[in-house]
Amino acid sequence: MATTQLTASSISAKGFASFEGLRSTSILKVASFAPLKQNSRSFHGLVVKAATVVAPKYTSLKPLGDRVLVKIKTAEEKTTGGILLPTSAQSKPQGGEVVAVGEGRTIGKATVEVSIKNGTQVLYSRYAGTEVEFDGSKHLLLKEDDIIGILETDDIKDLQPLYDRVLIKVAEAEEKTSGGLFLSEAAKEKPSIGTVVAVGPGPLDAEGKRKALPVSTGNTVLYSKYAGNDFKGADGSDYITLRASDVIAVLP
Repeated sequence: MATTQLTASSISAKGFASFEGLRSTSILKVASFAPLKQNSRSFHGLVVKAATVVAPKYTSLKPLGDRVLVKIKTAEEKTTGGILLPTSAQSKPQGGEVVAVGEGRTIGKATVEVSIKNGTQVLYSRYAGTEVEFDGSKHLLLKEDDIIGILETDDIKDLQPLYDRVLIKVAEAEEKTSGGLFLSEAAKEKPSIGTVVAVGPGPLDAEGKRKALPVSTGNTVLYSKYAGNDFKGADGSDYITLRASDVIAVLP
């Protein structure tokens, strides 16, 4: 791109508006002026992630390896009270229906098939996979391990976690200080304690066998504060799904 250069014989600082706190001690003369060049290492562009649109002649897609193709559930356009939501206020879906699966992956000398079948309703990690659009619908192509669990209802408490995932019902935040003062919503600390509601079957070891998780249903646990995916239950309770490795301790 060509650089435009403005040249003047003399530009006086007296022609500019004065600023409070600054005093002019001399007249500034500029021989030439050129716009600064953008340094690519100093300025970061805004990256917008959009769905990859597949040509209309392709009406199906075959995942490879341990990848799974999920047809994304349509975002809610109304609140529970029937109020229409603008597009900006519609929550991004984290669920959908499995429509195709890969042939599986190799662990050691064994080939492990994808455990999820077509037609299964699943939840997946918020920022996982590659979004593709074909046959008039949005889909997500992601690894099997990015799927959190199976959810056949609309209530997160019914989630069946997969692999090394754990579903936890979050303990309610304290509403008072130790001195008895009520806390505002903003002042309530996000709890990192909860009760295990469901656990996955465990991860695969080097021989392709399942390893049991160190926590069980009913355990009260302490977990990493910023781990996992948050969900709201039908009864208004808070739930979180995370990997068993993000559970720090079991509380007696």
